[in-house]
Amino acid sequence: MAETKQEVLKEAEHKMKQAVLHNQEELAGIRSGRATPAILNRITVDYYGTQTPLNQVANISVPEPRLMVIAPYDPNSISGIEKAILGSDLGITPNNDGQVIRLAFPDLTEDRRNELKKVAHSRAEEGRVAVRGVRRHAKQELERMKKDGLMSEDEERGAEGELQKLTDRYVAEVDENLKRKEAELSEV
Repeated sequence: MAETKQEVLKEAEHKMKQAVLHNQEELAGIRSGRATPAILNRITVDYYGTQTPLNQVANISVPEPRLMVIAPYDPNSISGIEKAILGSDLGITPNNDGQVIRLAFPDLTEDRRNELKKVAHSRAEEGRVAVRGVRRHAKQELERMKKDGLMSEDEERGAEGELQKLTDRYVAEVDENLKRKEAELSEV
């Protein structure tokens, strides 16, 4: 339990930063027209009976903007990797030559772009909600401290003002991440 308003604000800022970073990773996982290894972060492969993240069983490279090459460390895992990609929501069919798997990223249709923008908007809203949730918890802590006599009403009001500034800053970061993703999705 935090003892001072500074500790409450510091902890809230840390949690808000984490929420924004998580949101950034979520947005990076949305497929745009170009190949990026981040879209494979959520894919897990059945590797000898254990669900293992794809990036731990294979080397992922992007030799061209619309091509990704997945080279498994263990050649026996290539079919499991292929199955995991087919079972994912990527919408890309892997091309397996026995050594590596190639993922060719076709141009996005206008409809698919619009669908992905909607997904990006919902993920950004989740990020905003996470930041606001941190604010709510910190505000409750500040109210508890005032009630327990650890700070005056003026101190609480000032701390809540600082908390709101932090919230506004991190919500703006989420919005910036969304703008960048929308611009990336709009590229033809």
